[in-house]
Amino acid sequence: MNDVRELLGRAVEGAGKPAFSAGAVYAKAARIRRRRRAAASAAVLAVVAAGAFTLPRTGGDEDPARTSVASAGPSASPKDPAPDRAERLAALLPGNVGEVEEVSLAVLIKNATPEQARTDHLGPLDGHYTFRKGGGVGYLVLVLEDREAVEKKTGRPADPDEDLCVRVGHEPARTDCVREVLPDGRVLTTWRDTMDVEGDDSVGWGPELVGRLVQPDGSQFLVRSSTGFEGSGTQGPLLSEPPLSRQQLKKLLTGPEVLPKG
Repeated sequence: MNDVRELLGRAVEGAGKPAFSAGAVYAKAARIRRRRRAAASAAVLAVVAAGAFTLPRTGGDEDPARTSVASAGPSASPKDPAPDRAERLAALLPGNVGEVEEVSLAVLIKNATPEQARTDHLGPLDGHYTFRKGGGVGYLVLVLEDREAVEKKTGRPADPDEDLCVRVGHEPARTDCVREVLPDGRVLTTWRDTMDVEGDDSVGWGPELVGRLVQPDGSQFLVRSSTGFEGSGTQGPLLSEPPLSRQQLKKLLTGPEVLPKG
């Protein structure tokens, strides 16, 4: 199963430019994960394990320029412009999560230009966000993949019956893994990742809470709630805990605000 680190891979590739390879960020870590998953089922999500990352599609509406907003800030009035993604995300979260800002990890980590970092989004809140609190900087990465995208990547749609908390072959066990079947048939699995694999010298990620929400139609949400990173492009020290808790992630992912209209 994809351990959601593929979100980092796609975030830092730099759309359309071979120089921005996700392997440059986690080359050694990818080799470690490939060895760990050598005996895993062919049905397992293996984008990170195989070191094969999908290039972001260009021409989307993402504005890589940073937009900052306090999570407890007022919503836009009817006469104000429509709120941006950071504002809409902040409005769904409690005020104690800190200041929310939309960013591009490709720009921060790999020095991609704003044009290279432009990406199409399927979900209205898909993207990369910083959470500034108490002097530290954490990150949230959220991606919705439709059935077609999942099938193209793995050969089959996302399967709600797959238990990600069960160890497959030599795949490392997921720490503090919780699988929850929701009343509407969706399945949310969250776990903790120490991110203690050795990568290149430019970036070192802190511990994070990661997860996957599988929907009955074969689509899925992939999410990372990261304490931050150190090294090239860092914006500040790591947070002591991931910016969003397990319950906060559940509330966000299961709400209608993250789904495309219609």
